[in-house]
Amino acid sequence: MIQRQSSLIIIDNSGAKVVKCISILGGFKKKNAYLGDIVVVSVKQIRTKNKSKLKVGKGDVLRAVIVKTKNKKIKKDGSMLKFNKNSGILLNKQNKPIATRILSSIPKEFRYHKFMKVSSLSSAIL
Repeated sequence: MIQRQSSLIIIDNSGAKVVKCISILGGFKKKNAYLGDIVVVSVKQIRTKNKSKLKVGKGDVLRAVIVKTKNKKIKKDGSMLKFNKNSGILLNKQNKPIATRILSSIPKEFRYHKFMKVSSLSSAIL
């Protein structure tokens, strides 16, 4: 469950490390975002390893899709999905990923949503 002012860890190679949620897209007065929802974020920290190849900068306002949340999600078969941290993947205006690699695993539900490109870039699917 992601609210406004929540911090997210970015798990792709776009150059951002930590972002903060500004607003939640998808409805009037929507308070919480869950797996697969799109949020508007601001970049708070960038990766300092190789600054010349970064695709984003500090203070940029972008969109992100939520990939992992600390809140439990119960699937239809009765199993439960829960992660240790809140994380996301940065998107451009056309809802395509900015990055070329995803450095962590993602849930299986992304294969059936509108984020087929995200599931194809991922290293593992849970």
